[in-house]
Amino acid sequence: MNGWVLALALAALGVLQRWLLSTWGLKGLSYTRRFSRNTAFTGEEAEMIEVIRNDRLFFIPWLRAESRISPNLRLGRQENLAVSGERYHKSIFTLRPYQQITRRHRVRLLKRGEYDVGNVALTAGDLLGMGGKGLELYTPARILVYPKLLDDRGLPLPVSRLQGDLIVRRHYVSDPFLVNGIRDYRFGDPVRDIHWPASARMGSLQVKTHDYTADTKLLAVINVQMSENQWGELMEYEQDMIEHAISIAATVCARVLRAGVAAGFAANMPMGESETITLLPPERHSAREEELLAAFAKLRILRCRNFLSFLDDLSFLRGTDMLILSAYTSEAMEEKIARLKQLGNTVTLHLLEKEEKAA
Repeated sequence: MNGWVLALALAALGVLQRWLLSTWGLKGLSYTRRFSRNTAFTGEEAEMIEVIRNDRLFFIPWLRAESRISPNLRLGRQENLAVSGERYHKSIFTLRPYQQITRRHRVRLLKRGEYDVGNVALTAGDLLGMGGKGLELYTPARILVYPKLLDDRGLPLPVSRLQGDLIVRRHYVSDPFLVNGIRDYRFGDPVRDIHWPASARMGSLQVKTHDYTADTKLLAVINVQMSENQWGELMEYEQDMIEHAISIAATVCARVLRAGVAAGFAANMPMGESETITLLPPERHSAREEELLAAFAKLRILRCRNFLSFLDDLSFLRGTDMLILSAYTSEAMEEKIARLKQLGNTVTLHLLEKEEKAA
């Protein structure tokens, strides 16, 4: 008889607990997820940080947080964490009243892109292991993964030579921002060049002298097509070549910007949610490298415009050094390139090879 009473009491307790969990289990809970950094380069690591807090006088035997994770974000294995097929992330928590738990998961960033892992499904369960109340929520958890930047050995010879030429040509024209000394004032010198403190010391007007720079500017251009008539998305094995082209373009842009040369980027593929071509004309300012790296990270490998028509779109450029990265060339493409040269641009065409794949 006592056994039946105990069994009934346990059953009643289980029913009560189940009711309490379904009614109050997720009330008073707060859950956030974020990355330890907003941007990173391909191959680097970041931390995905989960923080869950129970703000009620209520014990939660277990709570599961589930979400879909891109296979390009590789999470390390650890206790209370399961990753199914490297696509689904699952964390299990046990929460005492007014307890907060913070977990940090190491994430290796395998491929450039824009990743958002903020959609999370929470499920609270009872001591018997049965699921209770469920809730879906969104918490901002984004990371922008830049393409891998290459060293000298990773840059094809024509590309590295172009980069060197651009940096050398920087010393052709007087640059008002590069001061290398002072001299006596001469008739016709601009007033803005007068060095007033030196003039006061010398007792006569002195003017600044400048180093020289060319008004050089680079536009890296990527052709996403594998052939002249290709349309739409590329096969996975074809995408590796374009990923390598993106790394080449990103590396050259970053290097010439650091040397004081204006840089830009163009491609016949869209960026982010856009459905149109990508075109960022050459500029030079303190945030330019970050702008271009973000654009490279957001590129979608998808042709949205025929490359020959795309080259026509670039005919507004004058005096620009253009680096074209393409898997092929053709007579029609050579004619378009000749037209760009006639407009006062210099054009270097680098043909990508099958061996050139993203590292």
